[in-house]
Amino acid sequence: MTKRANGDGDTWPRKNKAGQITSYRGAYFGPDGKRRYVSGKTKEETRAKLRKVRGDADRGLVSDVGNVKLSQYLKRWLNDSVRGSVKPITHSSYATLVNKHAVPSLGNVRLSNLTPAHLQRFYRSKLDEGLAPRTVQYLHVVLHRALKQALR
Repeated sequence: MTKRANGDGDTWPRKNKAGQITSYRGAYFGPDGKRRYVSGKTKEETRAKLRKVRGDADRGLVSDVGNVKLSQYLKRWLNDSVRGSVKPITHSSYATLVNKHAVPSLGNVRLSNLTPAHLQRFYRSKLDEGLAPRTVQYLHVVLHRALKQALR
């Protein structure tokens, strides 16, 4: 039997108080150095998930979408992706729109729970508050760009 290298990841059973196996859990280290976990009903399902996320991690994709709120993601997106790729005045206007409008209204919604209905309700509420249609359209462009990158 060969021994796995440190950080290769493996699966182990999760048991209830009666000692019965209820599911399996696997761990691996992502490209950011953090330990991450996957789980599944069977050992093979868990190993398949582990192979997939390890492959994604090798390509630099880290999926922490389930735990991230929209406000956290937008802040990170503005600093990591937008700054340096657009003119400073554009970055400033994006930051103003995000911090003044999007974060107070949608900031507490988890990225994984965000739906088109949330966004439609947000746009409608901004129009009802008296915001100019062009500003709402600009908000849509900024959010669309950010969320498109989140999907990638």
